[in-house]
Amino acid sequence: MAHFTALYDACVLYPAPLRDFLMQLALTDLFRAKWSNLIHDEWINNLLEDRPALTREKLERTRRLMNSHVRDCLVENFELLIPSIKLPDLNDRHVVAAAIVSRTDVIVTYNLRDFPKDALAPYGLEAQHPDTFIRHLIDLSSEMVYRAAQTCHQRLRNPPKSLDEFLITLEQQRLPQTTRILGTLMGSP
Repeated sequence: MAHFTALYDACVLYPAPLRDFLMQLALTDLFRAKWSNLIHDEWINNLLEDRPALTREKLERTRRLMNSHVRDCLVENFELLIPSIKLPDLNDRHVVAAAIVSRTDVIVTYNLRDFPKDALAPYGLEAQHPDTFIRHLIDLSSEMVYRAAQTCHQRLRNPPKSLDEFLITLEQQRLPQTTRILGTLMGSP
């Protein structure tokens, strides 16, 4: 098992295509993936607010599946640290507290400005955009990332998507580097 640990922020778990890909990558053992119940609550509540057709029951099922399929993923007992964390957005302090307790190396987030380097440095943490994070995983093992992407693509049945459509979906998740490299690995022009 890998010794590198990444904590997923709620914003990267919110979009289903990215969440699916990040979960599949977590199963590769290239790194240890972490999150907390507060992070789950954040992405689930935001999704329910933005997409009322979804049900809490369905999203809670997703939470349970995520927690049961990724070994040792759930971070607990970090709440006492929250008040001591200094960040531009006080609502993100729970993410850093969970990262500290879980000995995380990288917080995977779209919101890089909410996790400034000077605020994370004392804890030995770094925030990375998901495109950068996945690009580093490709550098570690392009074959494992390719297989994870292939699994996600093959799972799309309702409706099925062509390889190009799948790659466009990933690009829409703000993953241009990842999409370009996967397009080459997966044989898309």
